[in-house]
Amino acid sequence: QVQLVESGGGLVQAGGSLRLSCAASGRTFRSYAVGWFRQAPGKEREFVAAINAYGGLTHYADSVKGRFTISRDNAKNTAWLQMNSLKPEDTAVYSCAANTLYRVGGEYDYWGQGTQVTVSS
Repeated sequence: QVQLVESGGGLVQAGGSLRLSCAASGRTFRSYAVGWFRQAPGKEREFVAAINAYGGLTHYADSVKGRFTISRDNAKNTAWLQMNSLKPEDTAVYSCAANTLYRVGGEYDYWGQGTQVTVSS
């Protein structure tokens, strides 16, 4: 199993930046693809970004492309989501997830609890 813990959320003004971290337990983190998802109040969960197990393949939602960057360091059992040029519509609970197969969106095997990101206008 993989346990995931997110951190780095907070309140930021529009145009600002945040870096979310996803710390994983277990020695098998390097075997899993990682995805970031977000859910705003009253809305369905949406895919944000994904990275494959070795970090050589990434994919982004159109709404964040060019502003967000997903990365990982398997030696540190950690993945990150660097968020720049934040907009009020980016406000949501952000969760990281791990999956045995690289996929864009959809269901993942393991999920973290999420971290709140609030962007003020």
